[in-house]
Amino acid sequence: MSKKKTKFNINLGKTLGDIKSNMDRDVSKKILPSSELVQNLSKDFAFVPVEQIEVNPDQPRKNFDATDLNDLKESIKIHGLIQPITVRRMAEGQYQLISGERRWRASQLAQIKEIPAFIRVANDAEMMEMALVENTHRADLNPIEIAITYHRLVNEFDLTHEKLAERVESSRTSVTNFMRLLKLPEEVQKALKDKKISMGHARALIGVDDYAGQVALLNSVLVEGLSVRALEKIIKISKAPKVPKESGKSNLTADYLHVQDQLSRYLGSKIQLKRDTKSGKGTITINFSNDSDLNRLIELIEE
Repeated sequence: MSKKKTKFNINLGKTLGDIKSNMDRDVSKKILPSSELVQNLSKDFAFVPVEQIEVNPDQPRKNFDATDLNDLKESIKIHGLIQPITVRRMAEGQYQLISGERRWRASQLAQIKEIPAFIRVANDAEMMEMALVENTHRADLNPIEIAITYHRLVNEFDLTHEKLAERVESSRTSVTNFMRLLKLPEEVQKALKDKKISMGHARALIGVDDYAGQVALLNSVLVEGLSVRALEKIIKISKAPKVPKESGKSNLTADYLHVQDQLSRYLGSKIQLKRDTKSGKGTITINFSNDSDLNRLIELIEE
């Protein structure tokens, strides 16, 4: 017995309301088996009652600006919800948000009864990954929210940094840098979350070894309004080893001394350039103070 498949014919020139009126079915009234549901709805959307949708507890975004929600509510009242949300089917008449919580909340405020939704069938790991990717690209997550979700994916679903980077369409270095933020004192994390400091400030503070030093430098940034470069310079000076003066004069010419100085300033580290005057061969020595400083240097060189 052949099964008749229902198709949603989407005309981009029509509104969602027009499309809804031409649909052959409403998924809230007729529930299909998961496999058929995925096949039919993997690219198209259906209208789902707002009251049948529950929040995803693993949603990385926790805070929603009231003014922003109100503006979106007014827009939805006039134009409807332009961009469908994404949900997963839990049971008959029950769906869970994968992405689009901001749109869902605004629709509730606008007292909309049903909204367009892409319907997916995904396990918990896939749902978290989909939510993270969606929100990272569209919802302007703050760095701490991203770091916390990265940490959960790595630890709860046994992902390496390389595998996680592939899933979230980022680089391994970026993933590692975000996760290192969670090692910072709570004061620094809160300042970053509240946008009182930048990601650059936070990354510089990671290179400070002790808690008291990190908090003290954070206070300097907040009080004095230090730029990232200024903060990095202070940290560099405080960590610079006391190098005894070498006897005798350098055999480098002014041009090579200039190169040595340029490299030192760009990398923010002591550089020693040695060159054989006869053969022209030589070496460049780059000093680093700890693993964090080494990672910083590697990133600069990669860039």
